[in-house]
Amino acid sequence: MKAFGIISSLGIRQDHSQWVSRDKWTASTSFPVRKINLYLEIQGRIRQKFRETVKSVFNLEVGDPVFDFPPRPELGDLSIAASFELAKKLRQPPRKIADQLAAQLLPIEGVARVSVAGAGYLNFHLDRAVLASVLFQLRTFPALAEAVHPGKVLVEHTSINPNKAAHIGHLRNSVLGDTFVRLLSFRGHHVETQNYIDNTGVQVADVVVGFQHIEKKTVAEVRALVENKDVRFDYYCWDLYARVSNFYIESGDKELRAATLKAIEEGKGEPAEMARLISTAIVKLHLETMQRINVRYDVLVEESEILRLEFWKSAFELMKEIGAIRFETAGKNAGCWVMDLGDSEGEKSEEESAADDVKIIVRSNGTVTYVGKDIAYHMWKFGLLGKDFSYAPFYRYADGKTVWHTGKEAQAGAPAFGHASEAYAVIDTRQAYLQNIVAAAFRALGFHDQAEHLHHFAYEVVGLSPACAQEMGYELRPEDLERSYVEVSGRKGLGLKADDLIDMLVAKASEEVRSREMTQDPAEQAAYGRMIAVSSLRYFLLKFSCHVIITFDFKEALAFEGETGPYLQYTIVRARNIFRKYAADHEGFTPESLPDKVKQTELGRSFAGEDGTAFWELVVLTAQLEMVADQAISTTEPAAVAKYVFRLAQTFNNFYHRFHILHEPDSARQNFLLYLVHIVERTLTQTLGLMGIEVPERM
Repeated sequence: MKAFGIISSLGIRQDHSQWVSRDKWTASTSFPVRKINLYLEIQGRIRQKFRETVKSVFNLEVGDPVFDFPPRPELGDLSIAASFELAKKLRQPPRKIADQLAAQLLPIEGVARVSVAGAGYLNFHLDRAVLASVLFQLRTFPALAEAVHPGKVLVEHTSINPNKAAHIGHLRNSVLGDTFVRLLSFRGHHVETQNYIDNTGVQVADVVVGFQHIEKKTVAEVRALVENKDVRFDYYCWDLYARVSNFYIESGDKELRAATLKAIEEGKGEPAEMARLISTAIVKLHLETMQRINVRYDVLVEESEILRLEFWKSAFELMKEIGAIRFETAGKNAGCWVMDLGDSEGEKSEEESAADDVKIIVRSNGTVTYVGKDIAYHMWKFGLLGKDFSYAPFYRYADGKTVWHTGKEAQAGAPAFGHASEAYAVIDTRQAYLQNIVAAAFRALGFHDQAEHLHHFAYEVVGLSPACAQEMGYELRPEDLERSYVEVSGRKGLGLKADDLIDMLVAKASEEVRSREMTQDPAEQAAYGRMIAVSSLRYFLLKFSCHVIITFDFKEALAFEGETGPYLQYTIVRARNIFRKYAADHEGFTPESLPDKVKQTELGRSFAGEDGTAFWELVVLTAQLEMVADQAISTTEPAAVAKYVFRLAQTFNNFYHRFHILHEPDSARQNFLLYLVHIVERTLTQTLGLMGIEVPERM
């Protein structure tokens, strides 16, 4: 997807049924409500003029330049650093190149002037007087409900092995994936959210082994455990799973896991029945855990159905037919079906490198590896298998939304799933090698276009600070104490369970709600505590680049000030309190009435002078939301949105302390200031909504 996409051909939408032409904008005496952000359109004009000017001045074809922002608003509103790249081709100093371009770039509609700064930055100063009446306006809330981009974007995230409780690392995956889905929907994409359920994998097999061979339980006894309200089943399995590794070592039985896995894959006997029982119960608990932090799904794709419906068999036969895989008759891989990976990309571990650039797709005992099933799954995503699942309801949220799953019994009313034009898999960086294998398989099968639209949304893991690990009672080795973080390991039972973390955050937030006397209503106290806890967690997980390992620490995550979710919530509440206080003295006032009180003809004067620069900075910042959302999508970096909303909140709080809005004696200026507050409050609220964060009424 291209960054900073511009949808300028759609015009303005005044209501939900009629599009009107752009020449009617200036006919209104109050501010129109638009769906399209002119700020993006101006960028499109600058890009086009930049390409044309480079061609005219230097006879050089270039692509779209990347925008940045000058460090201070008086230096300009948008900046391009392309002169530094051009210097390598033209063998000229960047400053000289920038000077030559600046002299030829104007006129550009909406741009007052172009300046050159530093060693060669091109800074664009927007025409405040002309554009203020268009930039200074509200978006339609909520965002577009209908898709404006062709095709469907499929986002697979969470995808936790259904063998134990979710941990903090899974929360990062879910929050990143869910925010990405929200951003795509906001920008007019048709999005489908999938959660892949690996219910026939090794991890589930290990828990089955634990129940059958360590605890000697029958299927009936495990079912009773699932139904026991006094037992948290996913926590029980967490502890059992950690014991299985030692059991394998102590028992010396090297075939038990393989035999159990084979029975589960074939759907035969008590191991398969127990696996279905365990995975179904834990998936429901996972959905409840994720619902606590505002994460939801459209469909659960179960690996067992990929096998039962022979999706894998179809993919397998096709791969054999075109020679994408081969059967090994000798050597360490004898009896296996393998794929050559000489042209695959991505770093490999020592174990993977030792595989001599081949990957086992089917083991010698006939069981399919994870990557083999993943190839079939991704082929289905793009509609390449010529077959589909049956779907049945699995879970229903409080608002009535249904989560479907790939059940055996088809049920009427199921949406049409799959058939994506673009697919993202949110999986941590440790799986990059396997994701590259899937892409290599697509290319080997001749699905080159689909391979280009199959994306690995990679992110780094979450570790625990040594202090955090010790606080939780884990015994650390001396060398662990010297590390910056301790890696989470479900197999070792080392990690912070997601629900435990959420409980801690809710308890802390609820304590703050009571101590600050935000409300005396117990129901509101509980609701506010949950909202603040979720904002703390989601913002903490989103503010770091995906390429950064997060070291989780209680003190930082629970902070209520600084670059935190509660700080952003408080900023919005502060803005709303201005309206509450103003409305108390002005009967019938609502923020929505402000557009009729602030005339376009007065805006040019309002943005003049030193105060006007401060006002303009707020307006331009609110106009950047769509651009930042597009940037986050194109780079798969939701941190861009987190940084943006924090910057906007900081700028607003500086404005709040500098200008005494409620005591402003000039009514026209007061209405102008109130309207500034209004557009900032709405932009902050919507941006937090894109991050899955709700805002309490009081803080």
